[in-house]
Formats: sequence, structure tokens, C-alpha cells
Amino acid sequence: MTYASIMVAVDLTPQARSRVQLASHLADEFHAGLIGVAAEQPAFAVPPVGPTPASAYALAASSEIVLNDLKLAHAAFGEAAGKRSRIEWRSNLDFPLPFLIAQAAAADLVVVGRKPEPGPSLFSINPGDAVMHLGRPVLVVPPEVDHLDAKRIAIGWKNTREARRAVWDAMPYLKCASQVVVVSIDDGNGAADGQDVIRLLQAHDVYATSVQVDAAGASTSEALVDAAAEHGAGLIVAGAYGHGRLREWVFGGVTRDLLADTPVCCLMSH
Repeated sequence: MTYASIMVAVDLTPQARSRVQLASHLADEFHAGLIGVAAEQPAFAVPPVGPTPASAYALAASSEIVLNDLKLAHAAFGEAAGKRSRIEWRSNLDFPLPFLIAQAAAADLVVVGRKPEPGPSLFSINPGDAVMHLGRPVLVVPPEVDHLDAKRIAIGWKNTREARRAVWDAMPYLKCASQVVVVSIDDGNGAADGQDVIRLLQAHDVYATSVQVDAAGASTSEALVDAAAEHGAGLIVAGAYGHGRLREWVFGGVTRDLLADTPVCCLMSH
């Protein structure tokens, strides 16, 4: 099992270049193709009905601005990706998340940035929405991180569908790692038994150990990040938990914190 195609969401934030560089290094590591994706909807998506030449002009002007921004994003992607042979660019006048969802069928792994700062950010993708909707493992990259050292990996473990899915989705990383630690957090309700997943990993020739950590008053996410740091992990693998409320996702505390604050890359699956 490997990642044969890696997709990266590109925007016009300063962090995008680092994210593309990281995705490019991953493509080299796994001998994978690299696909850059960007989209934005013009501000005037639907012109008013009737003879309104001014509005039609505004629509055309808005579309031209977005097309120019997409050209800038394409140029930034090409510069950061370098002269690799297997790269592809996909962009369109569309809403960013639906466009990324439509393209995700072409990827084994999707790389996105961490949750954007408040305020407008052209082409940006909310990583929580990406995890919940793409049907692909999502690698969430903190700002200014341009390289992923995944020789040591921490798995945030509890025996749920999401965590089991995340372990399988991360298998290409896990098989290349020199150390994998399965971290079960006791948040007052007991820590999950990690022996079955340890045996599964060993069956796939992945050397792994298991630790149980008492949260001791800290949040579960803080305890997981601290355990990852203690073991020198450059990547955290975790299931993403949440449920839909109308058109928004309401995340559990651990998922929300990992998406927003974790200082290392997180591979998350739902």
C-alpha cells in the first residue's frame, strides 16, 4: 500500500508555499503524482434578471479578478513544486470546498492547511470540512511547516470506526516509520486497550509500542500532543469525530483542538 497520488489545496495565504513544498517532498518520497487544486466563486455569482448592463459588467469584472487570482495561485504552486515531472493543476470558478470534493477522487491523500485565521482568505479550505466530506485521509499542515519527518509517529487511539480508519489510511507512513507509539488517553473514563491494533500493525511489519497516558486534568488533545512530543513524533494520526448540525459540523473537543492548535502535522480520517 502506498500513496500514488497526492493532492494539495492551494490558496493565496503566505502558508501555501510551505504546504506545497511539503506535499512535493511527500510526492518524491512515495513516488507519487502531485495535483494542485484551487477554486473561488466570483463575488457576483448570479446576475440579476433583466436588462442590467452594469451588473453584468460587475459580474464579468469579478470573474476576471478571480481568474487572475487563480493564475497567481497556479504560479505559486508551480514555483513551490519545482520541476517535478508528475504534477498537475486543477482550478475553476467554483466554491473551494465543493470543487476540492469533486477532485478528491483522483487522490490517495489530500494536504490542507490548518484552520485559517478569522477573516477572508481566498481559496482557503476549512480542514474540518475537508476531513468530514472528502472521503480521503487529510494531512493537516501547520503554518510555515515545509517538511514532514514521519520517522516517529504517534497514533491517538480509541477503538472507534474513525480511529481504525485513520490507522489504515496512515499505513504507508506507518510502514516507513522507525518508531510508532499507540497512545491511549485516560480522560477519567479509562484508557483504551491498544493491544489489538499493536498486533495488526506488527502483522504489517510495523514496529509499534503502546502507552497509556493519564490526562491528569489536561485536555485529551493536550495529553496526546504532549505524549507525541515526548516520543519525538513528527506526525500524529487520529480519527476525526463530529456530527452534522444543519449545514455545519460540530466537532468533539479533541478533533477541534487538533485542527486548530497542533504544532505538528496531523493525518486525520473520518
